[in-house]
Amino acid sequence: MKKIAFVLSIFCFLGGQLAGQSRWDGTGLRFGLNASPTFSWMQSEDKLIERAGTNLSFKLAVQGENYFTPNYAIFSGIGFLFNAGGTVQYGYTKSVPWPRSPLTVLINDTMPLPENVKLHYRTTYVEVPLGFRMRGGSGTDSPMSYFVEAPVFTLGFLTSALGDIRGVGAAFNREDEVIRDDVNGFSLSWGLGGGIEYEVATHATLVFGLYYQNQFTDLTSDKGRVFDSVRSSWRDEDAKTSIRAVTARVGLYF
Repeated sequence: MKKIAFVLSIFCFLGGQLAGQSRWDGTGLRFGLNASPTFSWMQSEDKLIERAGTNLSFKLAVQGENYFTPNYAIFSGIGFLFNAGGTVQYGYTKSVPWPRSPLTVLINDTMPLPENVKLHYRTTYVEVPLGFRMRGGSGTDSPMSYFVEAPVFTLGFLTSALGDIRGVGAAFNREDEVIRDDVNGFSLSWGLGGGIEYEVATHATLVFGLYYQNQFTDLTSDKGRVFDSVRSSWRDEDAKTSIRAVTARVGLYF
């Protein structure tokens, strides 16, 4: 709640600063608040680590746009991505994916997790996007216009990470594991999106859009271990596993 209040306070401040200005002429600065339901999932380069479920996530952000012409802008902002991640299933006969989490300290090479264990990730990030925005239809008398944002690069800073161990019985199943040390603290993503905006008042424009986001960096810190059946030995689990997301954006801009 403190994080949400922080973003809302920034939004209210920016909106108040602009409220007394004359009608926005399509150039210069514009600010807005985005509230976006998101579906996220995890994808791994390792064929034995398969996607097994999605998360219903949520984004809340303040965004500022600088229009250097009526149809082109550079934008940035700050926000939060809540409950990002998903569920993956390990096809290894034995694995120790979260060796540093508090409740799984007893899970080690002599008592590993069994085959087909499902790991559910829930992470929260502070996000700072930077992108390019193109807009069409803004030169007409119609209150509606359309836009495309591409590319969009997003820096993410991990604030929390929880995980669940599922599908392997009471001896191993866990809820709300603190796995922050087993997840990388920094994230870099690319994405793109587009949608429509509708001017509802002199200082108020509603924005609706659909976005795709793909994490460049590895979500996991690669501290886990898996049993290689071919070599009959343990090895580090170093495959790249990243978060991907589809977001439905709803925004109000001033």
